[in-house]
Amino acid sequence: MRKLTLFLLLCPLLAMAESKEVKSPDGKMVVEVRVDNGLATYAVEYDGVEMIKPSRLGLDSSFGYFESGLSYVSDKEETVEKEFDISRTKTSHISYKANRLDMTVKNSHGQQMVMTFLVSDHDIAFQYTMLRQWRNETRSIVIKEEITSFRLPDETTAFLSPQSDAMIGFAQTKPSYEEVYTADMPMSRKSHYGHGYVFPALFRIGDKGWVLISETGVTSAYVGSHLSDYDETNGYTIAYPMKEENNGTGSTSASVALPASTPWRTITIGKNLKPIVETTIPFSPLEPLYEASQAYQPGRYTWSWLIWQDESCNYNDQVTFIDLAAKMGYEYCLVDAWWDTNIGREKIAELSKYAQSKGVSLLLWYNSNGYANNAPQGPFNCMNTNIAREKEMAWMQSIGIKGIKVDFFGGDKQQTLQLYEDILSDANKYGLQCIFHGCTLPRGWERLYPNYVASEAVLASENVFFDPNAAKREAFDLTLHPFCRNAVGSMDWGGTIMNRYMSKDNKSRHSRQTTDMFEIASAIVVQTSVQCMAVQPNNLQELPKVELDLLKSLPTTWDETRFIDGYPGKYVVLARRHGNQWYIAGLNAEKQVKKLSLNLPMLKGQTINYYTDGPGLYAQTQKVRYDKKGRIQVTMRPNGGFILK
Repeated sequence: MRKLTLFLLLCPLLAMAESKEVKSPDGKMVVEVRVDNGLATYAVEYDGVEMIKPSRLGLDSSFGYFESGLSYVSDKEETVEKEFDISRTKTSHISYKANRLDMTVKNSHGQQMVMTFLVSDHDIAFQYTMLRQWRNETRSIVIKEEITSFRLPDETTAFLSPQSDAMIGFAQTKPSYEEVYTADMPMSRKSHYGHGYVFPALFRIGDKGWVLISETGVTSAYVGSHLSDYDETNGYTIAYPMKEENNGTGSTSASVALPASTPWRTITIGKNLKPIVETTIPFSPLEPLYEASQAYQPGRYTWSWLIWQDESCNYNDQVTFIDLAAKMGYEYCLVDAWWDTNIGREKIAELSKYAQSKGVSLLLWYNSNGYANNAPQGPFNCMNTNIAREKEMAWMQSIGIKGIKVDFFGGDKQQTLQLYEDILSDANKYGLQCIFHGCTLPRGWERLYPNYVASEAVLASENVFFDPNAAKREAFDLTLHPFCRNAVGSMDWGGTIMNRYMSKDNKSRHSRQTTDMFEIASAIVVQTSVQCMAVQPNNLQELPKVELDLLKSLPTTWDETRFIDGYPGKYVVLARRHGNQWYIAGLNAEKQVKKLSLNLPMLKGQTINYYTDGPGLYAQTQKVRYDKKGRIQVTMRPNGGFILK
């Protein structure tokens, strides 16, 4: 690796430097970790090209200051290999091989910290571990700040979503990771609210490649972090929660007990977008925190609220959507907010019994409660304490409820992360799967918590209903998220919308801007194991048989995912395998017809069904045959899509 000039070393009298390189198993990724003149830095090259310029390492804690005055102590290298099955993300089996470097440094007081780097062929994960060295030394500490930075080459453009102010928006429920992403913007552009940007953060390094930055392994033992605004000297740095989050309650810092490790900071790098879309680094360094109490079932669910809204939370309308789920062969029906007052617990038990007689199970909505915000929807005071949860979840188990959707959380403070973990852990005891809305980004939770399903953490489909501008932006959003938000964790987009108009009568309010095939293909492009299919009762009479048959047959779990083609915010083509069946789905957000020549060698010589945009907004199908090399031509209309299966 060529010599890299340290960006902050201006002192003419340089101390002895200690430098260590750790390479990926294929040798293309090279990370240089360096301690020089009291500062710790890292830099990254991929295939001989600089992708991360020398960037700072370190942290400040009540235990000790590890920003400057550092000196090298020792290092250790080893190879890490592990394989495991995982049922709720883009693949069902992960085989992980990485080279590991543990470099120990000490500060001017002799206190030690280990900087650990895991380097696989396209991914880097790194964290800090603070050690307890003496028996009478402090054990309980506060990590005040991380010095970690990410300095990208000057030609870089960014795909980012801003961190919002705290206690703003609907009922003061922000931040909730529901801001608009901006594509290909200059790094120098300041964030909308002045608080930096949420994870994940995607960067294009000119024509050299792509970088995706995020974090994983965030539990109740730490805070959720984000990126600062860009600074010409330091690049982007790790930023902790704002003091106003969670209604001002709780610390913005992380309280830990020694020895303690921070979450993993992750970097995925590729010359093209394939490693970005296919990365499994959010899961690979982690181990489950508990065992699943049972085999949790994936599936599809109907949801009255998205189009019929609050008025639909009554017994009769929920029967209608249970019947709809049964007719479509869907496993679940979600009963949304206000069910406790509009339906009542006795009638919910009756409704659950009715659903089960139709082969459908209920999911119930809950407010996360407490003092985090002013969200008025009930039921309240069921999820905010262990005593309340145990009582509520035992009742749900007794009437056959199979999952919960918990909404309106308070931010990224450690206190809020504790609430997520407590809900998940308690729910597992009672056989309940968990979906979160109005929430933070999941950070490896599919691996950590086996009953975790997905999080919203995105400006999702409900905004298509509320806002005509969001309807116009839907194609952009859903061709962007496979490369960022959905690349790092399951995303509850909240529904494949088949109504043409955002109204119960399907005639009034603003219209959907996408074709039917775009919507159906998005159910494959969006990855979550319990998927909302926002079909409406009227769709059974309105949609052609070819569309209904597709909507009935789509799986929600995948054994393999491959990136085929695309560009963030413009178009995307993914191949996902369920068992022996491949599904190739494409979405087009551009204003022009998109004609693509796809190379799919796993399907060479096969004859398959090609579903594409037909007359009007409806779908049509035909039989097509791949050539002997697996090549095929496809066409997408503007805001259109296709499926090959």
